[in-house]
Amino acid sequence: MGTKIRVLGTGGTIAGTAKPGAAENAYRAGQVAIEDLLRPLLPGLGGTVSDLQAVQVAQIDSRDMSAAVWQRLAAELQAGMDDLLVRGQVVTHGTDTLEETAVFLNGVLRGDKPVVLTAAMRPATSAQADGPANLQQTLHLAADPKARGVLMAFGGLAWPAVRVRKVHPFALKAFGAGDSEPVARWDDGVQEWLWDDDGALVVGQMSAQQSPVTMPADVSRWPRVEIVHSHAGASADALHALLDSSNSAAPVRGVVVSSTGNGSMHHSIDQALRDAIGSGRLRREDVLVATRCTQGWVVGEPDHGWPVAHTLTPAQARVHLMLDIVRRAAPAQ
Repeated sequence: MGTKIRVLGTGGTIAGTAKPGAAENAYRAGQVAIEDLLRPLLPGLGGTVSDLQAVQVAQIDSRDMSAAVWQRLAAELQAGMDDLLVRGQVVTHGTDTLEETAVFLNGVLRGDKPVVLTAAMRPATSAQADGPANLQQTLHLAADPKARGVLMAFGGLAWPAVRVRKVHPFALKAFGAGDSEPVARWDDGVQEWLWDDDGALVVGQMSAQQSPVTMPADVSRWPRVEIVHSHAGASADALHALLDSSNSAAPVRGVVVSSTGNGSMHHSIDQALRDAIGSGRLRREDVLVATRCTQGWVVGEPDHGWPVAHTLTPAQARVHLMLDIVRRAAPAQ
């Protein structure tokens, strides 16, 4: 396998800047080019990476992440997967939607070369900037011969990217992974793997039976999936409004329920979903239930019987259901 590492920038806080004396949260994301983020790190990389290639895919605040940017990012990453000279790839990203991009990339990329996402909670101009350390650790991880699949490195820890969720809006330790343990950590700059297997770490698709999804070239044809929140006093009005918009140019194809507790939902939402299936507006497999709890995940199968996203957050479940709808619609091989 090659030794080149490709670093794809999409913007985010890690590339953000603030005016002198500004508050830590008063900055503009996506201002620093990926080449400029990498340049100060080159002396510390030593012989680990012989060739770095920087690619500016986008320069956005990740709250504005879109299907079009995902499409460009996936195409660039797949080119690296197919390039024999490439050992691994890194993606710099904003923290707000990183967990969603992780599920998307895990579902569409072909190959097991490492793709490691990273981010920052402080802009590049901050005295507390955490981006340089996160990026340097990510580069070492992408170059490690044991690394495979889509990973996320942040704050001295690394996880399978599909397990990651943002758990704090401002703290430097802003990410967790539910009940999943990290697969690697850094102590005093030294990387340590945290699993018992002597073989390579393989973090593949959500299910071993699922092959990568080929998304339509026209992003307007990507299926629209919406999230409905269950809460005290919930009604089905929001769900009805979404389904009634199905005559629009972008009809709702799937619904994720952001559920209470262990996958439970208000009876009005449950009944509205059953009515939608009875009337042919939805199919059962186009509904997915994910817990709104910030830690852990849905255990077992709730008694309502709807499909459950288990380890995924509602935002991640939305991406997973979108990919699954495309997968099911594809002609049988």
